[in-house]
Amino acid sequence: MTSTTISAQTGTTRAPTKEDPYQYALGFGNRFETEALPGVLPYAQIHPQKVKYGLYHEGMTGSPFTATRFQNTNAMMYRLRPSVAHQGFTDLPDNPDVESSFLPLNPRVKVSPTQLAWRPLDIPTEPTDFVGGLKTIAGAGDPTLREGLAIHMYLANTSMGKKAFCNNDGDMLMMPQQGRLDIQTEFGKMMVKPGELVVIQRGMKYKVLLPDGPSRGYVQELFGAHYELPDLGPLGGHGLANARDFEVPLACFEIDQSPWEIVYKIGGKFFSCSQGHTPFDVVAWHGNYVPYKYDMSKFIFVGSISRDHIDPSCFCMLTARSKASGIPLTDVLIFGERWDVAEKTFRPPYFHRNSSTEFLGLIMGEYGGRADTFLPGSMSHETVFCPHGVSNEVRQQAIQGDQKPEKIHTGTMMVMFESSMIFTLTDYALNRTGKIHEHDPKMWDGLSADFMKHLDEVNADLVASGREALGV
Repeated sequence: MTSTTISAQTGTTRAPTKEDPYQYALGFGNRFETEALPGVLPYAQIHPQKVKYGLYHEGMTGSPFTATRFQNTNAMMYRLRPSVAHQGFTDLPDNPDVESSFLPLNPRVKVSPTQLAWRPLDIPTEPTDFVGGLKTIAGAGDPTLREGLAIHMYLANTSMGKKAFCNNDGDMLMMPQQGRLDIQTEFGKMMVKPGELVVIQRGMKYKVLLPDGPSRGYVQELFGAHYELPDLGPLGGHGLANARDFEVPLACFEIDQSPWEIVYKIGGKFFSCSQGHTPFDVVAWHGNYVPYKYDMSKFIFVGSISRDHIDPSCFCMLTARSKASGIPLTDVLIFGERWDVAEKTFRPPYFHRNSSTEFLGLIMGEYGGRADTFLPGSMSHETVFCPHGVSNEVRQQAIQGDQKPEKIHTGTMMVMFESSMIFTLTDYALNRTGKIHEHDPKMWDGLSADFMKHLDEVNADLVASGREALGV
């Protein structure tokens, strides 16, 4: 038998599907290179005296030049015309529904000690694109301080035409809940469906098309830091969100020398910039400062396979560092279909008071054990140390039920933005959504002091141990 050798033709990419016609490179945090025309990427250098086809080279940094190699992020693009070829900036009117400063000194934001929730926000009927449909719910910090975050919803029904968006304040993590997003970036195109997340990093231009019509989704905007994969510790080399499951667009350019508008956000203010050419004219690029997406159904769940709970940090997909050593600014968690097998264990989330703020969103399915009907598109906010837990009905089922292996949250995908910072809530969220409601504390009225029913047993045990009975 003769020996046969078969070699790969190209690097690994994900093939197009019916739902997603685009191809992607795979990986997280590594360096990529891609060219839409062969031979454009320069050989053995980055800044050649002349770029092939008369292209311009333009760099973008996501970190200081002197950052450590681990933290140093940048990209080099080879494009038809550089971004500097524009016609100047003009102020845009303030959007009263968008907030960037969450400091308590801002009269437009307030803290709340109680649990709040919002039913799904209505998608407008008047033409509204992605940028115009941003609605800020909560946040912490300020982009000018390079520390903090914002939570938005987007409510859109119109695709962006010859208009792009560039957020200079922070990275934008988006999770569509209704309708796909067809996102064109300088680096290439991405199709993002409900159940996937996409991150467009700070300073990158993009436009959003709505192939399925009206769309709604969750956004976390991150000031200062960038998202990272959480450390795995004793889990070893893989698990949770695996790096190989993240997808990065391939170079894709268009030839268009007609007028375009670029909307910039910086310091919470919006500006318009006109230019006589498309911003999506990058023929080739290389680097590690890139947009990316992730199918959350690929998340590898871990949990207890004997007894007791693992802390919910085991559901962390992405994290971002704060300026305080060892304390994350935010963790992005997922709760979805998985097996629950712990024995002799109170299986629902135990009653707790966390040092973190929790912000929940439901992508699909249902999530019970609450005072409200939590539908896809809903939101929930619990501030630091706000006590919360399941209803008495759920508790009774948990302490009396037969504990067999059980698949839970079938068909459900819920996400949580957890943060070490205290969130303030916007005037829009508190007064103008028409969807806000407080959790009804009566759901916990049934949590009576069952201990009092066992006083005879308690006293008998005390006397048997040589101590005095309770004087109750």
